[in-house]
Amino acid sequence: MKKQDLIDSVTASGLSKQQAQSAVESMFDAITAELARGGQVQLTGFGSFRVGERAARTARNPQTGKPVKVAAHKAPVFKPGAALKAAINE
Repeated sequence: MKKQDLIDSVTASGLSKQQAQSAVESMFDAITAELARGGQVQLTGFGSFRVGERAARTARNPQTGKPVKVAAHKAPVFKPGAALKAAINE
């Protein structure tokens, strides 16, 4: 499913396409802003988003086999909720 498919799915709830697009983009913006502040977003029954720390490490270039240093960085992490796991495993 792509972003446009999600917007089309939200229009099924009775919103116009423009309202649905605004709602979806607002949700993405709110999640992004909270994670950028270092916070966490919990959507009960769906899952939670948080910022994870990745340590610096040495990797290998798959074409040459030479070691490459990868700097420490932050990355978004999603942990699915129990209801989402149950829905997928039915």
